[in-house]
Amino acid sequence: MQLPDSQIKASFDLVENPVSFISSYLKNQSFTAVFVLTDRNTRRHCLPLIKEALPKSTVIIQIPAGEMHKTLDSCSAVWEKLTAKNADRKALLINLGGGMIGDLGGFCAAAYKRGIAFVQMPTSLLAMVDACLGGKTGVDFGGFKNQIGAFAQPEAVWIYQPFLKTLPETELLSGFAEIIKHALIADAPAWHLLRKRELKNQNWSELIPASLQVKKQIVEIDPFEKGERKKLNAGHTLGHALESFLMKKGNPHPHGHCVAAGLVMEGRIAVEKGLLPENELIQIEELVYALYGIIPFSRTDVPAILRLCQQDKKNEAGKVRMALIGPIGNCTTDVEATEADLKMALRYYLG
Repeated sequence: MQLPDSQIKASFDLVENPVSFISSYLKNQSFTAVFVLTDRNTRRHCLPLIKEALPKSTVIIQIPAGEMHKTLDSCSAVWEKLTAKNADRKALLINLGGGMIGDLGGFCAAAYKRGIAFVQMPTSLLAMVDACLGGKTGVDFGGFKNQIGAFAQPEAVWIYQPFLKTLPETELLSGFAEIIKHALIADAPAWHLLRKRELKNQNWSELIPASLQVKKQIVEIDPFEKGERKKLNAGHTLGHALESFLMKKGNPHPHGHCVAAGLVMEGRIAVEKGLLPENELIQIEELVYALYGIIPFSRTDVPAILRLCQQDKKNEAGKVRMALIGPIGNCTTDVEATEADLKMALRYYLG
């Protein structure tokens, strides 16, 4: 049963000492068993940093890393392990990983025995500032992003910033795109600060909580994406379509890189619809192109990407609906985008 909107609290904790924090948390709870979901990378680099805090009976469930494994087959592997270990409805699943682990693990927890408790402990910047908060869970299906899922709120969200030291720059950039998006839709002062700094000079201890606060406020107003929360989809209509296209083509690109491209493409539509001043689109382009370059696809790929836009979850009555930025610090939802708009935006991005 879903909670009324007014009872949803999108809470998170910024953790300085994960061992003492997790130990204290588990001592004050009455879970019958603890499971930790990891992939190969987080088991090797992140699990050792918290293992001392976990009960000796903790069961580690490892699935393959990468978005291509965000599938129902991976869910089946998780459910089989929970079942084999006799996990009951009072068990806890800790999702230790990036956005894929958080999305898939949250969905597995929500579905197993109609719902067991889970905690999100994100290890990537993308997961820390976006995927961990808000209760969206799910997996990809039929080549479409997050096609199957559910809203399910975690028991807790634990943010441990030193995990970022395990990440390559491309993963930091993927998360940074969501920080950019949050600033563009709701925090103009943050936008003007972050766009003047190089990636290596960004202040994560300030940016992460500020970005989470933007999402927290929006989620608590609209937890089930009926209105206000649609703002968080800025850059995602074309970004997701591009990401899905590249995945199907066997040339996957990180989620955040595609969202960054989406911010430029959808920014062009926002300009044409009188929402975003031209000079502000130029600001967005300058930052995105400097950090992410241009994701390669061709004009002949445009029809295939347009078809993927038709599967976007925000669509209504067969019409594509977008969340468009403009002016910076503001966002308008449910803006209809025609096929001509989408085609123009894709071609504009290619130059």
